[in-house]
Amino acid sequence: MGASFILMVFIAILYYQNEKILYFDLTKSNMQNEVSKISSEIILSHMKGSEFNKKKLLEKEDYKVSFYDKNKNKIYGNLDEKIDFTKKIIDAKNSFILIDDSVLGHLDIYYIALKENMYFKKIEELKLNIIAVFFAIYLIIAIIGFYLAKLFLKPIKEEREKLNNFIKDTTHELNTPISAILMSTENKNLTEKQIERIKISAKRVSEIYNDLTYLFLEDKDTIKKIQEFNLKDLINEQLEYLELLSSKKRITLNKNIEDTIYKINKDDFIRIFNNLISNAIKYNKMGGTIEVTLQNNILIISDTGIGIEKEKLEDIYSRYYRATQEQGGFGIGLNIVNKICKIYNIKINVESQINKGTIFTLYFK
Repeated sequence: MGASFILMVFIAILYYQNEKILYFDLTKSNMQNEVSKISSEIILSHMKGSEFNKKKLLEKEDYKVSFYDKNKNKIYGNLDEKIDFTKKIIDAKNSFILIDDSVLGHLDIYYIALKENMYFKKIEELKLNIIAVFFAIYLIIAIIGFYLAKLFLKPIKEEREKLNNFIKDTTHELNTPISAILMSTENKNLTEKQIERIKISAKRVSEIYNDLTYLFLEDKDTIKKIQEFNLKDLINEQLEYLELLSSKKRITLNKNIEDTIYKINKDDFIRIFNNLISNAIKYNKMGGTIEVTLQNNILIISDTGIGIEKEKLEDIYSRYYRATQEQGGFGIGLNIVNKICKIYNIKINVESQINKGTIFTLYFK
């Protein structure tokens, strides 16, 4: 806005100076034409011996005129200013006076002084018009600039809000398992239930740490160890822990998995599977069901949870995006899943219905 203001001021000044010169030339030309006509009338009246109609000239409102003899004394006229006859045009206060000697003594008139009173009025009008147009254009630029600035800053504002929410959610997510660990270790003699709660909470803290490390701290240039694994074995390993989580909500976890050999980094597959199952548990209803199927290189994870609205399905892989506020989380799990799937060309598909459940399908090529 500052740069636009300076540029417009510069343009306005140039335009004003140019128009001022044009007005001056036009005014001078009009005065010369007028005084030439008066001089011609005087000469013609003298040659014809007719009376010169000076009254008509003195009644005109556009200018004042006076006539002078050879000694430069005023004969008659309505111009009262003191005239410097050494100049052809005089810049008087708020007006110009033109001196003409072309009458050559006819009717004993040697000099004509013509004063106009319109030039400076026009210049004042020009200033006001330029100022009015300047502020009108600048106001339009300001409105457009404000709109564009708001438009350009909107993504930054949204990202800042997402980051603030992410920090709050992270604090909340870490607080829950840490509080559970602290409460469970208050007694010296731990029961099996307390030990189980500690394991679940510690595993949850570990998952949060691993997810955050993967997104923000992992060296992208590090070469990962990729080798063939039987996905069935990896899934069974993870389900031992995940079944503890599902049992807290009395969720039935059914599986139908077959041997599937696939070349992948072990930690990457665990992140995919754990995030999908954790979401299926988190957003499932009490006493719900989760089905895990692995056949023909296709992994299907379906739940009977709250579901996702159709118009929100396109955004679920965006970082910090949460389709619902009903449960905890900070919106990075599916973002990680999507990133890993792209690395290994794993096609991922999601179908969901509100209050009926969600189905994630992964195609391992």
